[in-house]
Amino acid sequence: MSSDSSGKSVLASVAGTAAMTVTKFAAAAFSGSAAMLAEGVHSLGETGNSLLLYVGQRRSRKPPDQAHPFGYGMELYFWSLLVALLMFAGGGGVTVAEGVHRILEPAELSDLGWNYAVLGASALFNGYTWVVAFREFRAAKGKKGAGHAVRKAKDPAVLTVLLEDTASLTGLLIAFLGLFLGDLLDAPYLDGVASVLIGLLLGAVAVRLVFQARKLLIGESASADVVAGIREAVESDPRVEQVRELLTMHLGPRDVLATLRVRLRGDLAAREVGEAVEGLKRAVRGRHPEVKRVFVEISAVDGASNGKHGVRQ
Repeated sequence: MSSDSSGKSVLASVAGTAAMTVTKFAAAAFSGSAAMLAEGVHSLGETGNSLLLYVGQRRSRKPPDQAHPFGYGMELYFWSLLVALLMFAGGGGVTVAEGVHRILEPAELSDLGWNYAVLGASALFNGYTWVVAFREFRAAKGKKGAGHAVRKAKDPAVLTVLLEDTASLTGLLIAFLGLFLGDLLDAPYLDGVASVLIGLLLGAVAVRLVFQARKLLIGESASADVVAGIREAVESDPRVEQVRELLTMHLGPRDVLATLRVRLRGDLAAREVGEAVEGLKRAVRGRHPEVKRVFVEISAVDGASNGKHGVRQ
């Protein structure tokens, strides 16, 4: 999945959540609904989060320099962690607190038509951004199951937008039920209950995203398919007798570092050893273009040739 397509889902989320924020706060002001206020806070947080993700995407594309020779790909992981923390504190915490307040001090609901209209419009906006994010996620996951793809996702921008939008659609349903049942049963405290449930939902999503960002920040390996493909590309070279070690690490969603320690045939001359190393690099990058940097440590059986060779593409 390209960075451009990933950016589309983020920009779509910015546009959609900004529109929803205005309408939800307006409806909350007219009706006094805690659930609608919670949804407004949620949408405001989503808008800010999407903008932060966009900043992270832009900064992660900066080319390598002397201070950061491996590039800035991990910037996106940092901004994704920041987004998750803000979602937990600003979205989950504030929403739960407001809901508890409305449960203890219920307020009479009014102008519910505004709320229902806004919830319907928000569902349309959220549905659109969810579809955009889901298409990007589905293209990235390939034939893997959804659960496995979420756990192993390397692009936190698409995953964050998808999970946020999923939580938003679920939150809209909770807000509707809180308003409808509160009005039907003359139990305005149910509006506060809905607010608490929305906050807990946001908190759960935020915790999931925090752990995802943590795995990527401390250096997660490439997927099992990529590692297997690299090994197969190297072992298919007739000059290679054994792959002794193969290590990979994501420096960005589409930037993988690979280090290899291989044993070559002992009858290779020095020139042939150099050609073998370059051939292995080309084979790895040809199989997996996302592997931008390949470092190879080689050893001949007779010990005649021994050294390390690296490349940065």
